[in-house]
This record gives sequence, structure tokens and C-alpha cells, in this order.
Amino acid sequence: MTHLYEAVASELETRIDNGSYRPGDRLPGVRRLSTQFGVSISTAVEACRLLEDRGRLEVRPRSGYYVRLPQHPPRREPSASRPPAEPHAVTGQHLVLQIARAANGPDNVQLAAAVPDVSFLPITAVNRTMAEVARKYPAAGSRYEFSPGNLALRRQIARRMADLRCAVGPEDIVVTSGAQESLALALRAVASPGQVVAIESPAFYGLLQVIEASGLQALEIPTHPREGIALDALQLAVERWPVAACVVVSNFSNPLGFCMSEARKQALVKLLSARGIPLIEDDVYGELGFGLSRPGVAKAWDAAGDVIYCSSFSKTLSPGMRLGWIAPGRYRARIEYDKYLLNLASATLPQLAVAQLLERGGYDRYLRQVRRQYAAAVTRVADAVELLFPEGTRVSHPQGGFVLWVEMPAQVDALTLHRLAFAERIIIAPGPIFSASGKYPHHIRLNCALPWDARIQRSLRRLGELARALANGPGPTVEAK
Repeated sequence: MTHLYEAVASELETRIDNGSYRPGDRLPGVRRLSTQFGVSISTAVEACRLLEDRGRLEVRPRSGYYVRLPQHPPRREPSASRPPAEPHAVTGQHLVLQIARAANGPDNVQLAAAVPDVSFLPITAVNRTMAEVARKYPAAGSRYEFSPGNLALRRQIARRMADLRCAVGPEDIVVTSGAQESLALALRAVASPGQVVAIESPAFYGLLQVIEASGLQALEIPTHPREGIALDALQLAVERWPVAACVVVSNFSNPLGFCMSEARKQALVKLLSARGIPLIEDDVYGELGFGLSRPGVAKAWDAAGDVIYCSSFSKTLSPGMRLGWIAPGRYRARIEYDKYLLNLASATLPQLAVAQLLERGGYDRYLRQVRRQYAAAVTRVADAVELLFPEGTRVSHPQGGFVLWVEMPAQVDALTLHRLAFAERIIIAPGPIFSASGKYPHHIRLNCALPWDARIQRSLRRLGELARALANGPGPTVEAK
């Protein structure tokens, strides 16, 4: 659903693109814009702020909004991946646990885990609602909400999925303890040990861990940093190998940040369903796009129940709640039963609290705000990497989410950089943990959902110095923004 301020922003952007407003021009004041578009002043302000976050406008104190002048040349994005053409057993994921443990260290600068800082989260609203439901339902924390989970929450989720054109009702949803559990349940339902699962490359290391623990083999498919999984390569792969399932992050992939077009999502579903191959869609970042509207999902093109849709509230409301869901399609009975076997139920109080938060409204208003914050945060970190890292470094262009994929020159070994930075309490995610075959030796992923303070800036500066030392070159300094 497009909001009114987004429609105003879209029209203003069209006027900028067609030259009605040129770089350096001052836009009409927000009062005049509100009159022109027949909207409230607050709506006009929201539209201008959105374009400011997208880099189209800049605000000048006591002067108003201006069309932003052209900035530095577009960043060079990482190369399209070229993983091995055969399946691999997943090994070497022990490093992930070391990185996860380091996330608990209060003195560590956590640039590795894709976990937003609390300053980005609606913790006041979440804590207040948790307290309210605890008072209202004092016994709720002492009882199970058995699978498929709380009905009120499933109703709210179903309504949001209906907005995405998914034919899903409350009875079609199973509440889980986060997207990681959803992925594990989905793979368990469609693949047996030894079978082959097609995945993007690079891929979220949590998925690789699930594949490793399940005794499956990963078939890495070439993936473009802007367009997503290469459908022609996927077609060749499913023709050559007995692929049991395919896992894709269709919106704002981790770590690349791309968003598949609607046409490519539809083609993906068609390609796999024609061969009876289930698609597991991970949409955990779907609400966090930088664009004017929330992108659609592959599940919307699912006519036969072959798409298993997974998501969670960990990236938007609270990672600590460990609350997600799965729309399992024709695999519902197996997944609901396996959820019960795995841990009986997800925590009751968080389910009640999130159901109440969604019912009251305000969630979408918060999302609009935090999307702007993430877009700005990603831009800040990308600018710093371009300035501080060795010549030839390439940086992804995320369309949503809050992580960056960084490709460094061949002389810079990511695992060595990780060890050097770790010794100085700077935690990064090295590229090889995003591959079943140990690819991406010169890549790292950076979490951008952090407060832009002196500590973060010092850490990025030091990380750049270490990378430049490995590349045998000196580096500049960066001033605080």
C-alpha cells in the first residue's frame, strides 16, 4: 500500500528527473507544497524528508529544501559471484560461533552480527506493551501457546500478508522462534540428509549452518549484487542436479542487499514449480526497503503451495523476543508437527505483545521512520569505507536492510583482517563464512545499524588502516560527521 506522503515524494522525484527542478534549485516551501498537492503540512514534510534520505534533496538551515547537487561518482559494486558448479557439504562454520560470542562483549565494536542497535528499535513501545499484557494476562507467561501459535498474532500476520497479495489466512501460519527456526523447519520438511539445496552465493551464514546441521549439500548459484540469483544458472543447475529445494532472500538479501524485481520473483516461482521443487523464501528484511513502497514477495505468485514463506520481527521490533513465523503452503502439517517436536511452542508473552502492537497501529509509522534511518546509516558507512579502505575496494548498493558487502583488493585476506581486528575488539564478518565452499576470501560484511559516534568512526578508521596495511598502502584519516 502506497502512503500519501510516498505519492507526493514520487511526484516530486518525477519533477526532479524531468528537469522541472534542477540541481541546486530551491523547492517551494512545505506550506506551498501542501497546497499544491492538497495534503497536510506534515505530509509534505514527510515527503521531503523521504527524498532527503534518498539523496535527492538537502535541507539548508532557515532556507528550506533544495535539489541536491551531484555527488561523487557512483560506487563500484562488488563483482557478480562465480561459485563452484557442483554441490558441497558445508563445513568450517565454527567461526560463526566465535563471532556470535563476541557480540556479548560490551567492550567490543560489533560490526559483524546483523543486529540493530537498540537506538533503532521501538524499545519503549515494546517494553510498555509487554508490561501491559503481563498485567492483563498474569498467567500467560506460565503456559504454552502450542503450535501453530497465538491466534490473534496469526490474524495480524495474515492481514499484513494479504497486503502483499498472498492467499494466506490465520490457519495457514505457524508462529516460530525467529526466522532461523523457520528456515530449519522448512528445510526439514522438504529435504533429507544428503540431498541438494540450491542457494544464493554469497548466502546468509545462518542458512549455511542449518544446511550443515541437517546433513544437506549446498549448491551455490551465481548471484548478481543488484538483480539477485541468476535464473539461467539456476535452471541449468536444477537440470543437472537432483535439487530438493531452493532457498532465496527475495528482498534485501543478506549480505548483498538486492531486491528481486516482481518479474524475476514470478519467473523464479514458475521455474521451480514446473519441476516440483519447493522454494523457501526468507523475507526477514522485506519491511526495511529504502524505496517508496514495500516490495512484493515470491509467495504472491504461489498457486500450488510450493513456496514456504519465512519471516520474523527480529529486525524490526526486537531481536531478543525471538519471534517469527512461517507460511508453509502444502507442507503445513509436517512443519506444524516438527515445530511441536522441536520446542513445543514459542514464548507466549511476546506473541501476545506483538499481536497487541500490530492491532493498535503505529507499526507502519515506526517502519517509515526506521527505513530512513537505515538508509542514512548505510550511506554513512559506505562513504567511510570508500574513503578509508584500500584503492580498488568495492561496496554493495543495498536497496534495503542495514548491511554492506565489501570486496577488497586481492592482497587483503578477509580472515587475516578479521583476526587483526578481533585482537583490537573490532568484530567483522569475513567473507568465507558466507559460502559453503570457502569463497569470498577478500570480502567482509559490515553491520551499519549502529549509532554514528566517535567509537564507530574510530573503529572504521582502524579497520581501513589494517586493510591498507595488508594491501601495502598508507591511508587517510576521516573526520566525524
